[in-house]
Amino acid sequence: QVQLVESGGGLVQAGGSLRLSCAVSGRSFSTNAMGWFRQAPGKEREFVASITWSTGSTYYGTSVRGRFAISKDNAKNTATLQMSSLLPQDTAVYYCAAVKGGRSWFFSNADHYDYWGQGTQVTVSS
Repeated sequence: QVQLVESGGGLVQAGGSLRLSCAVSGRSFSTNAMGWFRQAPGKEREFVASITWSTGSTYYGTSVRGRFAISKDNAKNTATLQMSSLLPQDTAVYYCAAVKGGRSWFFSNADHYDYWGQGTQVTVSS
């Protein structure tokens, strides 16, 4: 059974930084890519960033490009989202997700991600 567990959320002032981590457990885990999505109250789920597991290619949503950076550690099966220059509109629950190995996917399509974490709250105060 594959499990994704996020950590690192919290409260930060606008302009500050936070680092989110996603740890994956499960013997049978293999992935093509991992990503981060977020959902604010009353809004649809939004793509934030993703990274391909083999090449390290990265993709970002337009609202976070230049401020957020996604990285991975293949050996530890972890993905990290470094968030800088945070804005109040970044406030949301952030979810880590992974695409099952061997499956085709498009980086921003949430339906292509097979495994999801429980989410971690990020709150940015003005």
